[in-house]
Amino acid sequence: MNTDLIFNRSHSILIDASAEAVLNYVSNPNSWPEWIAASHEIDSPDRPLLKGDTFREQWHTRSGPAELNWIVTDCDPPHLWVGETSTPFIGKIIVRYDVEAAGDQVQFTRTLTNPSRPKPPTEEMIIRIDEEAALSLENIKRNVEAKTNQ
Repeated sequence: MNTDLIFNRSHSILIDASAEAVLNYVSNPNSWPEWIAASHEIDSPDRPLLKGDTFREQWHTRSGPAELNWIVTDCDPPHLWVGETSTPFIGKIIVRYDVEAAGDQVQFTRTLTNPSRPKPPTEEMIIRIDEEAALSLENIKRNVEAKTNQ
């Protein structure tokens, strides 16, 4: 019996900045420790990454540390960026960033996908994912708006 499950979770926020400013910030992995609580150390060029670029991330969660080796699988500035990695505990992780015009602002959406998760997340895990995502999006909004509204 195949117990693999597809898990998708998307979170969005409106940001007072250009699409280019938002995507440039989030697609430079060196910014991730500024806004993602689990991201602690990045080995990457200090620039927005493009399709085919790779980088390494040291990640710390309740389960302990993990080293994630990422590849950018799609990129269409200033609107789209997709990166993929794999872990032994939940399989492949795909992160997708979409940036779209929304009046005088842009809507930034971060989608996390685990296409072959070995078991579904618990309700407690989903609540934690949503809380961490909300905090991450608020950090992105604050940081990008501070840089662009100086």
